[in-house]
Amino acid sequence: MTIVNQAMHMSDGIVNAPVSMGFIVIAVAALVVCAWRARTELDERTVPLAGLVAAFVFAVQMVNFPILPGVSGHLLGGALAAILVGPFTGALCIAIVLVVQALLFADGGVTALGTNIVNMAVIGVAAGYGTAALLYAVVKRRHAGSVPAIGAIAFVSAVVGTVCAALGFVLEYAVGGAAQASLGTVAAYMSGTHVLIGIGEGVITALTVMAVVRARPDLVYLLRAARRDQKVDA
Repeated sequence: MTIVNQAMHMSDGIVNAPVSMGFIVIAVAALVVCAWRARTELDERTVPLAGLVAAFVFAVQMVNFPILPGVSGHLLGGALAAILVGPFTGALCIAIVLVVQALLFADGGVTALGTNIVNMAVIGVAAGYGTAALLYAVVKRRHAGSVPAIGAIAFVSAVVGTVCAALGFVLEYAVGGAAQASLGTVAAYMSGTHVLIGIGEGVITALTVMAVVRARPDLVYLLRAARRDQKVDA
């Protein structure tokens, strides 16, 4: 089933041309906002980390892991990037990875760049970071310094971000699907497989975030933002 096997990296022709062009406009607008807001997340210490995050996501996205017979998944990286460098910077990191993959490695269609960026760099990052920020706000008083607790938050956030990105795909297909598969079939398959993909993503995200927290907690955006909010409230 071509649509399903494309998973999050949509190829050309999955949705019709007007919808593809519309999402290119949406993606460009979203990235302009992210570029403007990213200035509040970055400083001279965290800029190198953003570059490392982009490189890491690029490398890991090239490695697929089996989910079901004939179906494989790979790291999307939205929650990981957002937790480490912030949601706006994280969205830019994922978008850069997607552009390079599409133009140099033919991983995802060029006309589908808008939909892929909206799904993975906007929806995935926003849902992943929103979940992480909410969960950390709930547990920080009791487990603020607990690396396992932060790992659990990263795991859940990655699962949520992956599923939400998949639902973005379903919405786009509902609006302008150009293939023969029915919407119900696509929705059921995307939801089911991306829960499994999200679990794999969650494990990778949790292990990576915990490693960074143990080594340099001062560089993790989620923790820095929480400390900043506490100072404001005080």
